[in-house]
Amino acid sequence: MHIELVIAKLVTVGLGLLITKQAYKGYRAYDSEPMLYVAVGFLFITVGSVLEGILFDVLGLSIFLSGTIQTGLVAVGMLVILYSLHGQFPDRPREDETP
Repeated sequence: MHIELVIAKLVTVGLGLLITKQAYKGYRAYDSEPMLYVAVGFLFITVGSVLEGILFDVLGLSIFLSGTIQTGLVAVGMLVILYSLHGQFPDRPREDETP
Protein backbone atom coordinates (compact mmCIF):
# COMPACT_ATOMS: atom_id res chain seq x y z
CA MET A 1 0.00 0.00 0.00
CA HIS A 2 1.29 3.47 -0.82
CA ILE A 3 2.25 5.67 2.12
CA GLU A 4 0.17 8.54 0.75
CA LEU A 5 -2.94 6.36 0.77
CA VAL A 6 -2.22 5.19 4.31
CA ILE A 7 -1.85 8.82 5.46
CA ALA A 8 -5.10 9.80 3.70
CA LYS A 9 -6.93 6.89 5.33
CA LEU A 10 -5.54 7.80 8.77
CA VAL A 11 -6.71 11.40 8.32
CA THR A 12 -10.14 10.12 7.27
CA VAL A 13 -10.38 7.86 10.31
CA GLY A 14 -9.24 10.70 12.59
CA LEU A 15 -11.86 13.08 11.23
CA GLY A 16 -14.57 10.44 11.40
CA LEU A 17 -13.75 9.61 15.00
CA LEU A 18 -13.74 13.32 15.94
CA ILE A 19 -17.19 13.75 14.39
CA THR A 20 -18.40 10.61 16.17
CA LYS A 21 -17.03 11.89 19.49
CA GLN A 22 -18.67 15.30 19.10
CA ALA A 23 -22.02 13.77 18.18
CA TYR A 24 -21.83 11.46 21.19
CA LYS A 25 -20.96 14.41 23.44
CA GLY A 26 -24.04 16.18 22.05
CA TYR A 27 -26.13 13.15 22.88
CA ARG A 28 -24.81 13.04 26.45
CA ALA A 29 -25.02 16.79 27.06
CA TYR A 30 -28.54 17.31 25.72
CA ASP A 31 -30.01 13.80 26.03
CA SER A 32 -30.69 14.01 22.30
CA GLU A 33 -31.50 10.59 20.85
CA PRO A 34 -30.99 11.77 17.24
CA MET A 35 -27.41 12.76 18.10
CA LEU A 36 -26.76 9.20 19.28
CA TYR A 37 -27.86 7.95 15.87
CA VAL A 38 -25.60 10.49 14.17
CA ALA A 39 -22.67 9.21 16.25
CA VAL A 40 -23.42 5.58 15.40
CA GLY A 41 -23.89 6.42 11.72
CA PHE A 42 -20.56 8.22 11.49
CA LEU A 43 -18.86 5.34 13.28
CA PHE A 44 -20.15 2.93 10.61
CA ILE A 45 -19.04 5.28 7.84
CA THR A 46 -15.61 5.73 9.43
CA VAL A 47 -15.01 2.01 9.81
CA GLY A 48 -16.31 1.39 6.31
CA SER A 49 -13.98 4.00 4.84
CA VAL A 50 -10.87 1.99 5.76
CA LEU A 51 -12.19 -1.55 5.89
CA GLU A 52 -11.85 -2.31 2.18
CA GLY A 53 -8.08 -1.91 2.20
CA ILE A 54 -7.70 -3.97 5.36
CA LEU A 55 -9.88 -6.79 4.04
CA PHE A 56 -8.08 -6.81 0.69
CA ASP A 57 -4.45 -6.29 1.76
CA VAL A 58 -4.35 -7.92 5.19
CA LEU A 59 -6.98 -10.67 5.03
CA GLY A 60 -6.60 -11.39 1.32
CA LEU A 61 -10.27 -11.16 0.39
CA SER A 62 -11.13 -10.37 -3.21
CA ILE A 63 -11.47 -6.72 -4.16
CA PHE A 64 -15.12 -7.38 -5.04
CA LEU A 65 -15.97 -8.86 -1.64
CA SER A 66 -13.94 -6.22 0.19
CA GLY A 67 -15.68 -3.45 -1.73
CA THR A 68 -19.09 -4.98 -1.15
CA ILE A 69 -18.56 -5.16 2.61
CA GLN A 70 -17.19 -1.60 2.68
CA THR A 71 -20.10 -0.27 0.66
CA GLY A 72 -22.58 -2.08 2.89
CA LEU A 73 -21.12 -0.54 6.06
CA VAL A 74 -21.12 2.95 4.58
CA ALA A 75 -24.73 2.48 3.41
CA VAL A 76 -25.80 1.33 6.89
CA GLY A 77 -24.10 4.39 8.39
CA MET A 78 -25.92 6.68 5.98
CA LEU A 79 -29.25 5.01 6.75
CA VAL A 80 -28.68 5.50 10.47
CA ILE A 81 -27.88 9.19 9.93
CA LEU A 82 -30.94 9.53 7.70
CA TYR A 83 -33.04 8.01 10.48
CA SER A 84 -31.59 10.56 12.90
CA LEU A 85 -32.85 13.31 10.62
CA HIS A 86 -36.29 11.88 9.79
CA GLY A 87 -37.04 9.33 12.52
CA GLN A 88 -40.02 9.59 14.79
CA PHE A 89 -38.82 10.83 18.16
CA PRO A 90 -41.05 11.85 21.05
CA ASP A 91 -41.57 15.56 21.40
CA ARG A 92 -40.04 16.95 24.55
CA PRO A 93 -41.03 20.37 25.77
CA ARG A 94 -38.21 22.84 25.91
CA GLU A 95 -37.12 24.03 29.29
CA ASP A 96 -38.49 27.50 28.59
CA GLU A 97 -41.92 26.10 27.59
CA THR A 98 -44.62 24.97 29.97
CA PRO A 99 -46.31 21.64 29.13
